[in-house]
Amino acid sequence: MSAVAQPLAQSVVQSVDWTAVAPPTVTAAVALVVLVADLFVPATRKPLLGWVAVAGLAAAGLTLLPLLDGDRATFCLTGDPRACSYTVDRFTLAVQLLVLGGALLTALLSVTALKDARGRLPEGEFWFLLLSSAAGAALLPASRDLATLVVALEVASLPAFALVGIRQGDRRSSEAALKFFLSSVTATAVSLMGISFVYATTGTLYLGQVAARLPHVDGRFHTLAAAGVVLTLVGFAFKTAAAPFHFWVPDTYVGAPLPIAAYLSVVGKAVGFSGLILVTVVAFPSYSDAWGPAVAALAALTMTVGNVAALRQQAARAYSAVRLLAWSSVGQAGYLLVPIASAAYDGQPRVAVGSTVAYALMYAAVNLGAFAVAALVGRTAARNRLTDYRGLYASRPLAALLLGFFLLCLAGLPPGVIGLFAKVTVFSAAVDAGLGWLAVVMAVNVVIALFYYLRWTALLFRGPAETPAGHRVPAPLTAALALTGVVGVALSGAPQLVLRLADTGLF
Repeated sequence: MSAVAQPLAQSVVQSVDWTAVAPPTVTAAVALVVLVADLFVPATRKPLLGWVAVAGLAAAGLTLLPLLDGDRATFCLTGDPRACSYTVDRFTLAVQLLVLGGALLTALLSVTALKDARGRLPEGEFWFLLLSSAAGAALLPASRDLATLVVALEVASLPAFALVGIRQGDRRSSEAALKFFLSSVTATAVSLMGISFVYATTGTLYLGQVAARLPHVDGRFHTLAAAGVVLTLVGFAFKTAAAPFHFWVPDTYVGAPLPIAAYLSVVGKAVGFSGLILVTVVAFPSYSDAWGPAVAALAALTMTVGNVAALRQQAARAYSAVRLLAWSSVGQAGYLLVPIASAAYDGQPRVAVGSTVAYALMYAAVNLGAFAVAALVGRTAARNRLTDYRGLYASRPLAALLLGFFLLCLAGLPPGVIGLFAKVTVFSAAVDAGLGWLAVVMAVNVVIALFYYLRWTALLFRGPAETPAGHRVPAPLTAALALTGVVGVALSGAPQLVLRLADTGLF
């Protein structure tokens, strides 16, 4: 009996490459350290927890360096070493860099926000939730089976619900958290239903095996398999805030603490889009004739809805600056969907997917920078209206110049060369794939977006309505502004650094 049982026991043992899994592991370990330390650190020393979180995210980012020497895989089946649950390739590294960099900048903004809250926000819980969400977000791009993909998605999402509603007694915060929670739970339920159908028809959860088996599903189960593919994609469309699944975005961004709104706009989108890329291009390539047109239609609708809504924002309305950034992020999500749709038609899906990754990196740097300036203005103008930015150049010339630069990058105008470069890359992906109509829709939306980005930029340099009041900018907020500004300027000076990401190594 023992002689027979021994090989069976060995067949399920999987080795672990700790270097490969270091980025999410280090982030999760620091989250546990912060949670335990919060029990013993006195209230006057709680700000130290924020700096521990910042250091932990920086350390997690450094663990990406040993992974640059080549692709790695771990948690692989013993009988089939190509079926792995965790894979590190260029796509994984690019998205993990975006996630950990975005979380680090969010942490810097949060250090100032928590200090200004004067104890109204629970610091230990805040940092634990932020680090836990970042750990799940770093795990997702490396996931190569549907179960790990869903677990990573939920680990990234569940702490975010609590972060949105963490301000106790704030009605807007509670409402935002509820809307975010209900939409995300619906997305998860739909995705799980779709994944269960895919598993029932293919008998596997590994993305590579799903791609190989889907074309050969028994004819009696074609409808079930197609339903599984559609439901899985609908679930991820919720996560990416693609229209018509975007309704939670503006209220959630306004109700959340501003650093968390910045986090959701960048890291939250990275999670959704990396998951969407993995399930469409890697797992479901045989159904590209179905998801290709669907994603293209979502892209056109999303960018149009987002840009038109941003254009209609009233400058004097409370939180209009945050709402404009929220609707702008919806519009930008439409641009990010274009290369994914193009991958269904292009003979080189690697290049098309690389365009999404490159655009996401550009968007992350400049959008976080815009939120950093919004956090600076919000310290003296709590309602954060667009009119509060009038004459910003007179009181904060450097902040005004940075915000103007970030807005021009988002608009795709010089000197924001990186924004122009990223839009041309996405536009080229659509044209090369034969999606001329989508390229035209994108061009029209870029023109619409120019109007509200330039209108906000012009406000910065008008004469102030009243004498501006100066105040000292905290060091963490200064660091966040400096980092985003340096990255944006550096990429505008050397856009070829983004071009190198066109080969993601997914295939």
